[in-house]
Amino acid sequence: MQDIREVIEARAARLSEGDVKAFLSYSADEVRTFDLAPPLGSRVDGNDPAPTERWLATFEAPPRREVTQLEITVDGDVAFATSYDSMSATPRGTTDAFTLWYRVTLGLRRIDGRWLVVHEHESVPFLMDGSFAAAIDLTP
Repeated sequence: MQDIREVIEARAARLSEGDVKAFLSYSADEVRTFDLAPPLGSRVDGNDPAPTERWLATFEAPPRREVTQLEITVDGDVAFATSYDSMSATPRGTTDAFTLWYRVTLGLRRIDGRWLVVHEHESVPFLMDGSFAAAIDLTP
């Protein structure tokens, strides 16, 4: 499980550094994603840097990503990991930094001896009071 932990933590560190190529090196050729931003889900080319580069360009500097409370379950060549992650960033053109906590579930497969992300699900809880507002003020 230590090798999977290292993949997940290195992946977050590469994103925080803005190293898109290194970040994507931990992804399979195709990744099923359920991201915070629309659409509800998609299948993405795990080697295509363009979407991540476009997203990073919306910030003054690459967002700092922190992985906490990481739990990993492994069975053979398949694993899943859950965590509470935070992202701290400043949107381009502003000085208003933010920190957002969200939930992450990763599905990984051992492919050619390497653990690679094949599924990523990120979510933010929402208020069940009828407003359906995202509960972005929660922290673990």
